[in-house]
Amino acid sequence: MKIRVVGALFATCIVVQAAPASSQNAVQQQQRQGNAVLTLRQALQQAANASPRIEVADRNIGMADGRRQQANKLPNPTIGFEIDNFSPSNSTNVGGAETTLMLSQLIELGGKRDARVSAALGDYDAMRWEREAARLELLSETTIAFVEALSVQRRIGILDRQATALEKLVPLMQRRVEAGASSPFEVSRTQAAVGMARLERERARLSLAVARRDLAALMGRDTPDFTSVSGDFGRIVRPAALDTLIKAIDDNPQLMRWTAIRAQRDGELLVARLKPIPDVTASLGWRYYSDNGESAIRLGVSMPFPVMDRNRGGIREAQENAQKVQAERAVNRLNLLVVVAKAHDTANSQLQQLDLIRKSILPAARQTMKIIEEGYGQGRFTLLEILDAYRTVADAELMEHEALAGFHTAVATIEGLTSSPINLVRAR
Repeated sequence: MKIRVVGALFATCIVVQAAPASSQNAVQQQQRQGNAVLTLRQALQQAANASPRIEVADRNIGMADGRRQQANKLPNPTIGFEIDNFSPSNSTNVGGAETTLMLSQLIELGGKRDARVSAALGDYDAMRWEREAARLELLSETTIAFVEALSVQRRIGILDRQATALEKLVPLMQRRVEAGASSPFEVSRTQAAVGMARLERERARLSLAVARRDLAALMGRDTPDFTSVSGDFGRIVRPAALDTLIKAIDDNPQLMRWTAIRAQRDGELLVARLKPIPDVTASLGWRYYSDNGESAIRLGVSMPFPVMDRNRGGIREAQENAQKVQAERAVNRLNLLVVVAKAHDTANSQLQQLDLIRKSILPAARQTMKIIEEGYGQGRFTLLEILDAYRTVADAELMEHEALAGFHTAVATIEGLTSSPINLVRAR
């Protein structure tokens, strides 16, 4: 089997944290002091090692291995004991008692045991692929949750800077009011704007608490054991072409497992077809005649006569179950393609938005704000104009932030579905 998912993802863990040793030591020291900073590499490692989802998949593999072992076992022999011509009273119509000790063994014909083993091996391989699919899905979800936490954390920083910038306007307003150049209304209007920025910041802090708990749950933790996450949110990795991603989808464990499922169902079909073949029960016995004290060997062979039940219904069911594998795989593949195509379109759309925001909208907004700030002190602009300039810059910065968050989430989805390394958020 081409199990390359785990290797790719753990190779990613090495790439994700490219920080120098001094930075790692600082992180470890912060963890010891109860002020832990979590990196993506650490989050992925903890999720892979501690998530109960992986343990469930491991237990499913163990159960399938048990079924595989059991399928290879022969039927147990049967031992029997009989007494013939036995009467509790001395009857002239009954001779001496005859005691028989029998040992019987069912002999399966037609390769039934091999068919059971083949079906069980397919089941076992399918469980192994399901474990890889669960692992890849967990690491992808962990990355997306990490991006969400990092995104909200960065949003709080943006809102902090906006509130600080607005707070600096209040003393300027006070001086203008004292000089008679402005009305007290301008001070209260500015304070209201500061209050709105602070409110948005508090909402973002609540969202961060939720994001931290979601990330901790994926890592198998009851509560977050970290206070913040660390990563380079501005890093951009352009996704591969959609045709390349579509080809890579076929290596997803969710699709690879259908080969094993087909082998399992083919084995089950063979079991159903072999069921009407009668098995032989051979017996060997020892008989003792009490009237003369002699003994004899008894041999026997028996087999069912398959005239009432040819298992036609069971064969039909197994045939339909085996034949629908290809359709089920096609449905699974189409669903994955829809998700990866949507994520690809989203990533490219967010890149276009980022390019427009960074090259046009954000520079223009900042230049306008700088001009209005300089002219406001000279009385050339009104309060509404300067507040509008601040709001325009704030909106542009948040638009850039949302585009980055959407891009990283889309890339994490793509890389999770195509089994490629998750390297979208590198540590500083």
